[in-house]
Amino acid sequence: MPDIGRIIQLKLADFEYLWTNAQLAGHVPPISGVGPNNSWLNYGGSKLWPAPQGWGRDDYWPGPPDPVLDGSPHTGSILEQNGESAVQLVSQKDKRSGVQFTRKIKIYENVTRVSIDCRMENIDTRARRWGIWQVTQHNTAKRDSPGFDKNTRVYCPINPNSIYPNGYKVIYGRSDNPEYSIENGMVCVQYLHLVGKIGMDCSAGWYAVVNRTSGHVFVERFNWIPETEYPDGASFEAWTQGAGTIQAYGREVEMSERVEENPYVLETEVLSPFAQLQPGASSCYHSDWYVTRVQANLSVIRCNNLGVTCEPLRANLSGDKLTIRGGHFGIFSRGEVALAFADARGEKISVGESRAPISPTKPLGLDELRNLADRTTILSQADQLSLVLLDDSGASIGCLGATKITK
Repeated sequence: MPDIGRIIQLKLADFEYLWTNAQLAGHVPPISGVGPNNSWLNYGGSKLWPAPQGWGRDDYWPGPPDPVLDGSPHTGSILEQNGESAVQLVSQKDKRSGVQFTRKIKIYENVTRVSIDCRMENIDTRARRWGIWQVTQHNTAKRDSPGFDKNTRVYCPINPNSIYPNGYKVIYGRSDNPEYSIENGMVCVQYLHLVGKIGMDCSAGWYAVVNRTSGHVFVERFNWIPETEYPDGASFEAWTQGAGTIQAYGREVEMSERVEENPYVLETEVLSPFAQLQPGASSCYHSDWYVTRVQANLSVIRCNNLGVTCEPLRANLSGDKLTIRGGHFGIFSRGEVALAFADARGEKISVGESRAPISPTKPLGLDELRNLADRTTILSQADQLSLVLLDDSGASIGCLGATKITK
């Protein structure tokens, strides 16, 4: 939506992932770019801001609200090249921060990938130093009744060399916020409508937001650049909108008890390293969104560009009988899946002749994998098993999961 400078909707079938502000739907910002009494017009969706956020210094961004980068219309255009299409949003030039943002957004056939290329240009006459900050707001309300859905989770892998003792730091809110926990090397944020924010020096370059009630999953994959300085010392941050008190805007802020003013919202935020920009210079940052569906009440433990893993693949072989003992996945693309086998040296033996259709709207679970194994011929020298994804033409697009076969 160029008029409000945001990506405002992302759906898989009928499931809407992003939060939008119903009170502002159908309205564009006033010329001032802010609401009454200089209030923030929080439309929802996903937007770009400069980082770090802060108050009282010229090299901190004091928004939101921000009348230019956040509150003014962007220029929208359609880009077409080599048969592919994308849309582009260009912000107005902000004298306060000295930057202008451009975001190129592209979608692809047969895969739930949204490619986002962000560009920050110094339009000032002096050097500027900022990070690119992409903020995405997720809907955490129950879909069929009033209230918030406490089954909403964020999962992000802990950096094994994290500078933070727990793998994360608390930026806003209580240090003992019960929304935060650590599970199997992952930081887990459970939405409980309590205000807070954490930052992580995530080196894995991905996080997942999981609606464990419906099984819908949102993933963002981003670039981690080691040995660079990040705003807030974090490449990923998670904000939970809710009750409580925070220190912000140079004062103590008590969050409203009214849902209309304090809605059920979870923010996920990816940040680029600081860029030292001379006048006219620019910096770029790339991320990809993916969506899929898994069975309800599952966690995401791994991710690649093909899908997410909720339970790792496990299998055993007795004679010529292959039994799948574990495995649950969410797929990002449409196509087929087959079982592939390798020997003890890792040399490929065969790809199973039986295949099964896959789709982002359909979880790939134990029942589907067992049915596939029952229709697959097993060679005695098979030592390793992997799940190979195939496109509509039957060509392999990669491996989703693998395991050593127990005998």
